[in-house]
Amino acid sequence: MSTYILVVDDEPDIESLFRQQFRRDVRSGRFIMEFAASAPEALERAKAISDPSLILILSDINMPGMSGLEMLPKVKAARPNVPVIMITAYGDEATRKKAMALGAAGLLTKPIDFGCLRQEIDQRLARAA
Repeated sequence: MSTYILVVDDEPDIESLFRQQFRRDVRSGRFIMEFAASAPEALERAKAISDPSLILILSDINMPGMSGLEMLPKVKAARPNVPVIMITAYGDEATRKKAMALGAAGLLTKPIDFGCLRQEIDQRLARAA
């Protein structure tokens, strides 16, 4: 069974950044990274990836159209067992509280601490094994 992580961000350079940071993991087959450039696309992808192989969704908050915070309750309704970690350039307490109230499993601020994110992914992989 393949294990998937879905990354949602409207900035095109985010995909190349994540692919670079997790190149070895993806090449070794440890997990597959899927990318969505919008919240509606992410909802479709989240529904299309079979259970229980989707283990984590990482989503930017500020996106045109539907924001990550608007997407969060919808994706949690469709995939209640998949943790969603929100990513924002504005890590203020009000944003953190709102994200947590909507069901986020965590909040990361940009620039992303990939060491911290790697630990989070490792924990999710251990639980999925």
